[in-house]
Amino acid sequence: MLSMVPPRPPAPAGTAAADLRFHGDREVADGLVDLAVNVRADPMPDWLAEPIAAALADLARYPDPGPARAAVAARHGRPPAEVLLTAGAAQAFSLLAHALRPVRPVVVHPQFTEPEAALRAADHAVDRVVLDPDFGLDPSLVADDADLVVLGNPTNPTSVLHDRETVAALARPGRVLVVDEAFADTVPGEPQSLAHRRDLPGLVVIRSFTKTWGLAGLRVGYLLADAALVDRLDAVAPLWPVSTPALAAAVACASPTAVAAERAIAHRLAADRAHLLDRLASLSGVRVAGTPASSFVLIEVADGPGVRDRLRERGYAVRRCDTFPGLGPDWLRLAVRDTATTDAFVAVLADVLKGTSS
Repeated sequence: MLSMVPPRPPAPAGTAAADLRFHGDREVADGLVDLAVNVRADPMPDWLAEPIAAALADLARYPDPGPARAAVAARHGRPPAEVLLTAGAAQAFSLLAHALRPVRPVVVHPQFTEPEAALRAADHAVDRVVLDPDFGLDPSLVADDADLVVLGNPTNPTSVLHDRETVAALARPGRVLVVDEAFADTVPGEPQSLAHRRDLPGLVVIRSFTKTWGLAGLRVGYLLADAALVDRLDAVAPLWPVSTPALAAAVACASPTAVAAERAIAHRLAADRAHLLDRLASLSGVRVAGTPASSFVLIEVADGPGVRDRLRERGYAVRRCDTFPGLGPDWLRLAVRDTATTDAFVAVLADVLKGTSS
């Protein structure tokens, strides 16, 4: 009898650069509960769905980013000249890789792999700083002559939130400091965000509307930087990179209504994450990385690939993490879901771990 269990996605073949292009959506298949992708999947509110739908009637005209740029600028208390809209936050890393010619770019790992992949694709030789297993940030690990430094906060996949002053200590004249804040709005009040800082030399903050508002398929994000650097990045961007519906979404998601809603969502997420952590603490053989602060949790188990396979057989997709520099095959990333989903998943995980240890 043929098995109907979705097979494990194949590991990227060849080089470490290929591994960097592996993302959580590769884990997902029909029939599996998705704990691999960190995108909230709740129904879209009317105040967001309606302007997106209305924008479909205006597709004959080229997109006008002006209103969205102004809305994002107002949301962060910055002038519009310091905002660049992008086709998803990931596009910002490609723009940086092609606009800048750093002599010594450094990427702090483990973190989202697209920044390094973009730099390598643009023929940059990338240095890595790999954090210790508590995943706390030590600025002294970054070489003084690094002229481009990239890190996440909160960091994917560790869910660790770095102190903003520790991150700010990496900024200096002659260096571009890129802080990936794609998950910043998952933290209540965004206490460690640098999005409002206009005084730090070379600071670039990259943000996304994808995670909280479930817009991965629409591709809309943005970066914040001084106006001269924004112009430099805009010069290498394709014409009209963000579609009219995506721009309408950006206006809506940058509004005071959206900001209030995302903060309420972040508080609920914190409660759901606390429930997941409490349930994981009841299992032997599970180590949680650091102090999780975002919409996902990184765990270490014995025989990670085997656990991942058996979870798929039982109907759950989780994210392999050996594609993140600094992590090995026994690390798995779990998206935070509602408490009922968590309870069902942890019960299955407990059974799987018993089978692994027997």
